[in-house]
Amino acid sequence: MESTLRRAWAEIDLDALTYNYEKIRKHIGPGVKFVGVVKADAYGHGSVQVSEKLQELGADYLAVSSIDEAMELRVNGISMPILILSHTPKEQVERLIRYGITQTVTCEAKAEEYSAEAVACGGVLKIHIKVDTGMSRLGYLCEGDHFEGGVEGIVHACSLPGLEAEGIFTHFAMADEHDVASEQYTQGQFELFTQVIDGVEEKLGREFSLRHCANTGATAAYPHTHMDMVRPGLLLYGCGEHARMLGLKPVMSMKTTVSTVKTYAAGTHVSYGGVFTTDHRTRMGVVPYGYADGFMRCLSNRYSLMTKEGLAPVRGRICMDMAMIDLTDMPGVDVGDEIEVFGARNPIEVMAEMAGTIPYELICMVSKRVPRVYIEHGEVVSRELLLRM
Repeated sequence: MESTLRRAWAEIDLDALTYNYEKIRKHIGPGVKFVGVVKADAYGHGSVQVSEKLQELGADYLAVSSIDEAMELRVNGISMPILILSHTPKEQVERLIRYGITQTVTCEAKAEEYSAEAVACGGVLKIHIKVDTGMSRLGYLCEGDHFEGGVEGIVHACSLPGLEAEGIFTHFAMADEHDVASEQYTQGQFELFTQVIDGVEEKLGREFSLRHCANTGATAAYPHTHMDMVRPGLLLYGCGEHARMLGLKPVMSMKTTVSTVKTYAAGTHVSYGGVFTTDHRTRMGVVPYGYADGFMRCLSNRYSLMTKEGLAPVRGRICMDMAMIDLTDMPGVDVGDEIEVFGARNPIEVMAEMAGTIPYELICMVSKRVPRVYIEHGEVVSRELLLRM
């Protein structure tokens, strides 16, 4: 569906996505497989469109959070392997098998449930075992006194009927940090993971086809953890310090326009609560972009939007559908002019730091009412608006 309004939109640069994929591929080397993490609608970029491009480029796997996300890809023609990183109800096992979707197994109880369901429907479910090495979230506990029991539990899961244990993986908790303690913690997680693999493979008498643990931080900065496959998330989309480290490009740019320009006298209160008052004659622009679109209200009176003449400070509180910017020193900026909220000229990292959050949150919170416009070779190739009409 196409929007009839040019109020706010997200431009998705498929050339930048291709560039980043190829640059990461070169960084990890030819012997390492690539998982495109497309959960949460590909971090707000559009899971179907991103997956289509990754499939075309030759990525080896996709990773999603749920069976609903996986099915969205399957019904839209994505045929490559898909790994569900989180829980799937046992009642959905037949569908997982029918559509060739790989399921994460995080504990003995789930392994047995999945096995029983797979046997009952006469199929084989491909699984990846999740090991908790220090994230303290999902996975088989294997640290300290849990080691032997964890290894035995994984061996048991890999031996159950109806299950094909293709892979084993873990998730780093601190690979994005650069202090000595975080580096030591990451190395400790990796060493525990390799010890678990060795213990399980020895008891099974065979090796896993895919061993993987490298998220964005580890893909960029810990090459010894790449193993058989890497799972770069935000890195693929060109955001964050690790993307800068590898010279990657931002895939998403958030744009809006100036809808109204008014001039106010000194002493005029602006927006809710009057938290900003003009102290001189002020030329103020209104942009149709507010917190319902993903513009965090905590950025009121702090952030600046990029115009063709430079940065224009946000004045007053950000509203649900609008925000005000100071155009006093930008006489050439007028109604209809394009404004960059974040992108190549106004890095999202600046917004994230100012909001006290991370780029992940900002791109994921771009609202469904914001159209995504897909650009390749300088041309608009697709548009999508996630509204029910």
